[in-house]
Amino acid sequence: MAEEKKGLFKEFKEFISKGNIVDMAVGVIIGGAFGKIVTSLVSDIITPLISLIIGKANFSQLFAVLNNPENKVFNTIEEAHEAGFATLNYGAFIQAIIDFLIIALCIFFILRGIVKAKALAEKKKKAEEEAPAPEPEPEVEPEPSEEVLLLREIRDSLKK
Repeated sequence: MAEEKKGLFKEFKEFISKGNIVDMAVGVIIGGAFGKIVTSLVSDIITPLISLIIGKANFSQLFAVLNNPENKVFNTIEEAHEAGFATLNYGAFIQAIIDFLIIALCIFFILRGIVKAKALAEKKKKAEEEAPAPEPEPEVEPEPSEEVLLLREIRDSLKK
């Protein structure tokens, strides 16, 4: 039994230390933080703009009372529930669909930008790799030292 626990612990340690698990954990954490940003964008910026156009910012309070033979009027879902009536909360469903579409659109544009940036970087890298290498500058012989010049003079004198 103790050996089985050691084997299980070793297997778990190998599983947790794999790179893709760590990458996934980082993705989940960043995704959670990104989700908060997108949710704020939707609820604090985009939904108020939609409310200017449509005239109603939040659809979640749209409902229908299901068992209302007396046709009582309720202003909120809570009032209908307190009176003991069941409600069909179709507004919450509409609001969830709108939120989903806006969030999906935001993520689409962000990912589209990332893909375009990666493609541009790859294109630039490929162009750099395909560009002809600059021609090496011709080697310039260094000026001979005074000793070499003196030896040349002596050689030339001896030849004469």
